[in-house]
Amino acid sequence: MTRYSIFSLARNALSHHRNWPRVWRSPPPKPAYDAIIVGGGGHGLATAYYLARNHGVRNVAVLEKGWLGGGNTGRNTTIVRSNYMLQGNAHFYEHSLKLWEGLSQDLNYNVMFSQRGVLNLAHSDGQMESFARRGNAMRLNGIDAELLDRAAVAAMVPLLDCSQKARFPVHGGLLQPRGGTARHDAVAWGYARAADALGVDIIQNCEVTGIKRAGGRVVGVETTKGEIAAAKVGIAVAGHTSQLAEMAGLRLPIESHLLQAMVSEPLKPVLDTVVTSGATHMYISQSDKGELVMGGDLDGYNSFAQRGNLPIIEHVVASVLALFPTFGRLRLMRTWGGIMDMSMDGSPIICKTPLDGFYINGGWCYGGFKATPGSGWVYAHTIANDNPHPFNEAYTLERFAEGYVIDEKGAGPTPGAH
Repeated sequence: MTRYSIFSLARNALSHHRNWPRVWRSPPPKPAYDAIIVGGGGHGLATAYYLARNHGVRNVAVLEKGWLGGGNTGRNTTIVRSNYMLQGNAHFYEHSLKLWEGLSQDLNYNVMFSQRGVLNLAHSDGQMESFARRGNAMRLNGIDAELLDRAAVAAMVPLLDCSQKARFPVHGGLLQPRGGTARHDAVAWGYARAADALGVDIIQNCEVTGIKRAGGRVVGVETTKGEIAAAKVGIAVAGHTSQLAEMAGLRLPIESHLLQAMVSEPLKPVLDTVVTSGATHMYISQSDKGELVMGGDLDGYNSFAQRGNLPIIEHVVASVLALFPTFGRLRLMRTWGGIMDMSMDGSPIICKTPLDGFYINGGWCYGGFKATPGSGWVYAHTIANDNPHPFNEAYTLERFAEGYVIDEKGAGPTPGAH
């Protein structure tokens, strides 16, 4: 770091951000665009970036009703993995993981991707057999997987209770070494800056209040900043997918639910991998700031709120303490909730709709954050070409009517990786 940059950093740090330069523009909306992406989270920003970079479609607007990263992108738990078994999911999520591995260089922005590994615990012989099958399927698809016995798990995670008297005895686990975590805010900021540099207009505080149609075609949107015409409109709005689709006259096979997460007070580094337990519906990792990041299952009721209820918090904490008794003296620092739209089979919908010029990216269940680069990549391809990419050709709306569902039955979407 140069002497100038050191003094500049110190000066701006003391200015409470007032003198920091803007890293993307805040332009007023144009009357018309070639494409509008509704939703300024990771998926929407990634889609706009890949539209501009991969397909040369640069007359694009990203419309965000609040601020960038104010939705699920800033409310998830940062886990990245591709440990899926079924063909429709495995190749898509593995492509996304490969994009993660080069994302900081691609965006010229540090997204703080850390391949610290993701370990799924097995608590019975039956789970070990299931994990062996899943790991073999992953390896056949070119995805890294290691089946660990109890001794290997105990050596890898010393604070984990691997004794015979444990409430949930550890029999072993399935490890994906290339999995890990990334900084959620940095992902949104990196994509926003890169998309802006390619000419994409990012318009915040611009809520879409209606979808404009002309016959069987979508021709633009109505917003709190006026009407905006567009040849193509794609939505990437996480838990509000059903609401936006209803504006266009479409009813989707999804429900919106709340998923909570929480962090402890910070402590010195004690956990250098992500640990999940499907049997207890719990996952845990340690952030770069030292906090233990924890989460579990859905709150179990339909909701558009970004806050949850105490029973889930109690369940997660009890599960953590059953596996890591030494964390019992830590204090819980804060909790939050994210709105997730849950599809009928647990897999996403990324496709062109029956309405010309209208596209959907939603139904992510637990899989949203980890899929951010891959989602944007294939969604941009679908919008630009009016045809799916091979990696998302199975993620159609029609699969629910035709019976071609992609249901991992709990083998893929482990809790907390939204």
